Amino acid sequence: MENDAYDRIGDEPPNYEETSFSGGTTSNGNGTGNGEHRAVRPSVVSAFGHDTLDRVPNIDFYRNAGSVSGNRAVRPSLQELHDVFQKNGRISVTNTVEDREGSDGTPSDDVESVIPLDNKDGTVRFGWIKGVLVRCMLNIWGVMLFIRLSWVFGQAGWGLGIVVIALSCVVTTVTGLSMSAICTNGVVRGGGAYYLISRSLGPEFGGSIGLIFAFANAVAVAMYVVGFAETVVDLLKENNAIMIDELNDIRIIGCISVVLLLGISVAGMEWEAKAQIGLLIILLVAIVNVFVGTGIPASTDKKSKGFFNYDAKIFMENLPPDFRDGETFFSVFAIFFPAATGILAGANISGDLKDPQDALPKGTLLAILITGVTYLGVALCVSATVVRDATGNINDTIATGMDMFCNGTNTAACEQGWNFSSCDVSSCKFGSMNNFQVMTMVSGFGPLITAGTFSATLSSALASLVSAPKVFQALCKDNIYTALKFFAKGHGKNNEPIRGYVLTFIIAVAFIIIADLNVIAPIISNFFLASYALINFSCFHASYAKSPGWRPAYRYYNMWLSLFGAVLCCGVMFVINWWAALLTYAIEIFLYVYVTVKKPNVNWGSSTQAVTFVSAVNNALSLTGVEDHVKNFRPQCMVLTGAPKNRPALLDLAHCFTKNYGLCLTYVNAGMEKNQMWLNKKKRKAFYAAVACDSFRQGTENLMQASGLGRLKPNILMMGFKKDWRTADTAGVQSYVGVLHDAFDFEYGTVVLRMNQGLDISHIIKAQGEYTHTHAYTHTHTHQCIKQKQSEYFRLVASSVTTPQSPQVVVVNERLVSTSTQFQRKQGKGTIDVWWMFDDGGLTLLLPYILTTRKKFKDCKMRIFIAGQPGRVEQDRHEMKSLLEKFRIKYADIHVIDDITQNPNSNSWKMFEDMIEPFRLHEGSKSTTLAEALRKDNPWKISDAELDTFEEKTNLQVRLNELLQENSRAANLIIVSMPIARLGSVSDHLYMAWLDILTKNLPPTMLIRGNHKSVLTFYS
Repeated sequence: MENDAYDRIGDEPPNYEETSFSGGTTSNGNGTGNGEHRAVRPSVVSAFGHDTLDRVPNIDFYRNAGSVSGNRAVRPSLQELHDVFQKNGRISVTNTVEDREGSDGTPSDDVESVIPLDNKDGTVRFGWIKGVLVRCMLNIWGVMLFIRLSWVFGQAGWGLGIVVIALSCVVTTVTGLSMSAICTNGVVRGGGAYYLISRSLGPEFGGSIGLIFAFANAVAVAMYVVGFAETVVDLLKENNAIMIDELNDIRIIGCISVVLLLGISVAGMEWEAKAQIGLLIILLVAIVNVFVGTGIPASTDKKSKGFFNYDAKIFMENLPPDFRDGETFFSVFAIFFPAATGILAGANISGDLKDPQDALPKGTLLAILITGVTYLGVALCVSATVVRDATGNINDTIATGMDMFCNGTNTAACEQGWNFSSCDVSSCKFGSMNNFQVMTMVSGFGPLITAGTFSATLSSALASLVSAPKVFQALCKDNIYTALKFFAKGHGKNNEPIRGYVLTFIIAVAFIIIADLNVIAPIISNFFLASYALINFSCFHASYAKSPGWRPAYRYYNMWLSLFGAVLCCGVMFVINWWAALLTYAIEIFLYVYVTVKKPNVNWGSSTQAVTFVSAVNNALSLTGVEDHVKNFRPQCMVLTGAPKNRPALLDLAHCFTKNYGLCLTYVNAGMEKNQMWLNKKKRKAFYAAVACDSFRQGTENLMQASGLGRLKPNILMMGFKKDWRTADTAGVQSYVGVLHDAFDFEYGTVVLRMNQGLDISHIIKAQGEYTHTHAYTHTHTHQCIKQKQSEYFRLVASSVTTPQSPQVVVVNERLVSTSTQFQRKQGKGTIDVWWMFDDGGLTLLLPYILTTRKKFKDCKMRIFIAGQPGRVEQDRHEMKSLLEKFRIKYADIHVIDDITQNPNSNSWKMFEDMIEPFRLHEGSKSTTLAEALRKDNPWKISDAELDTFEEKTNLQVRLNELLQENSRAANLIIVSMPIARLGSVSDHLYMAWLDILTKNLPPTMLIRGNHKSVLTFYS
């Protein structure tokens, strides 16, 4: 006689409870249950003139709950609108304002807020000119403008020089267009390139590029400051004022400069903006000074150095390229291109802009236009006034009238009366090809060019010093890299990243002191280009996904142009420096893999998700046009678990079948989000479905008919054995057996798992929840409970339930919990015994074979048991061996059972008779009238005629159990062909008795019946 407590552990599929479909659970603003309390208040007369729960459209309903720190409006859920009148006859509505913890009731600076907030706290916000245009122009105008631009046009000629500038502007313009589209597709917060990329492509791309972009800006501070320091040291050298030596003077001046710039930055964005305006004025004056200087008549000294006023012959002489010293078009382009970067200077402080959506496109694109025209104008002016080579000797003149003999490479200078022919033989120090100070010579007032150089370097350094901490702070706030959370904290009214400033300062000083900036420079340029490439790709990707959420207000973009821009940026990276490009890719891939493995808990609705969805739909559609083939068969399980955590053993075994390559759909009855989170936490890759229905059978029938999409639909129904069928009501048994009949009717493969201790641990989980709630008054006590031994813990859990439990029940619960995790552990050396009694298409053989390919079962060997006829055991074994070899399925042994037709012993038969006794009619011992009455009143009971009809099949189940006890008692897992009951011929209780007696008192046992379509083949 079995333990009563043992029988009370139900293994039947879950009973239906009131679900979220009927409003039985609380719900949030999206209508999904999360246990959140919502206050209820009477409705008010709306704009429609009558009492209604419906609300007119309001921006507060669309705020992102994950980023709101103040009040958020919550619209009534569909369930509330649908059934509110059925509750109490009066209209009520949930409170439409959600008060989050820590809220002070004031509007928040929210990502979704498109209404400018009142600037009561003095927070500084910039418009498009001061915040974007000025910063971008200052960052793009660099020392290249005054020092190397003339050399670039000297090498390439103004013909190819225009191509160099145009190509650079194409890269930056296309990137600017892509950025404009992205930043107008929703409200933009702080973080610049990192924010744009991460919200478009996801945290993997954003997290990888954000870190290297912030680092690139930090090192760029050192680069620009060193450029400034070198110019100062040159002035000191000219005036014999060197302090120690040139190298250490650069370090000293560089460190002092960084300290001053840091002081300006820490003082606040307002001071930094004022400094930028001052530097811009100096830079503009210096640029105007160049144009003015080209119109001032050249002195004899300037002419000897190659500068003449505007001359058409000089201009045409400078048209073709004259590459020297191994330079090529691409090498010259690589030197110039860093001068065109800096277009993200405005985006990097997007959190400090009044309206980033309006300011970024307007300011960035206008800055690209102005700086591009400036570069081109200055370069063409120099090309029209300065020759490539000059001696600098005022005596190298030609007598009047001798210009008729001018020829060679210096014809224009010769016609101006100067003989620079010696430059063809030996190198000269002057001219656009040789003198980097051409701009100083051409300008009207030389010191202004030096001031312009100072302004260009310091403004770029200041912009980078502000950009790096801002981007880094945004990255840390998102907690992509948990170790960097320390740098997320802001200070002051503008939430200044003081910690980020200090870190940027340390990095800059380190590279000023110890780094070889000639090596670092190309890496930094490649880091910036990688950011540009991903911005372009983000725009292309979002457009390609065709997601309804991609609705940029900026319309002047093209997805293919963005893709071209991304490819162009990648190509330019290799043009600038191939090894730096490879290093950039390697770092980015490493960070991408790291973030992917860490799986940050964020969901920003990236285009990657949209494209994944589109690809999945397209692939599913393509599969519908291809017929199923036996070689491609995969087990795709519909697992009736109830809440997945209630029957973990069933889910674990299904996961072993499907792993990452099949479809596993768990059937849940309520709490979709909670169950989904549990499955994700347990790393069970499964789909989750819930149905609203009146009965278990109806719900399962609905799932079997409607689950899946095209070819991606379940082909195996997997459920637990109904262990309490003898004590359950008749309707429950009929419902359970009905599900099996439905599975056969719908041609599903069917798997029933039985474990002696049972499968359902829901009562233990419930007790555990009550115990945790009861003992949660101190953190210490709860922490200590978790650390206790499992047996002691479950004794405490059992004792915490309101109904007193016996020690015997506690022991059973302990065994049940241990058994429930059996398939989560690696199985020891043993066997999987496969009793392949009936040919069902091969599913009974395929599923255990799949188990042997998993790590948890790799030490288990398959033993095959088949029914055979007396006298031909060896022949049957040989035939099965030949079949298994053709199927290429490894096995340890083949056993032929030739005495399967013997009658079971009396003890076994007595056990079966006791099992069915409560459900028999015994009409044979009654009169005909009484027998008919009994059959009419109890049509579900087992009749004597039925037992006689199926006597042989009943004997087979009892006999099989004896053979299983004899041969497979020590197996890790037993697989047995499931007997089938003819619909309408075999009563439900007799069928349950067959399944019960067949699997009784055995190790974990699976009853399997395929749909009699081949799932194995030996053809290639």
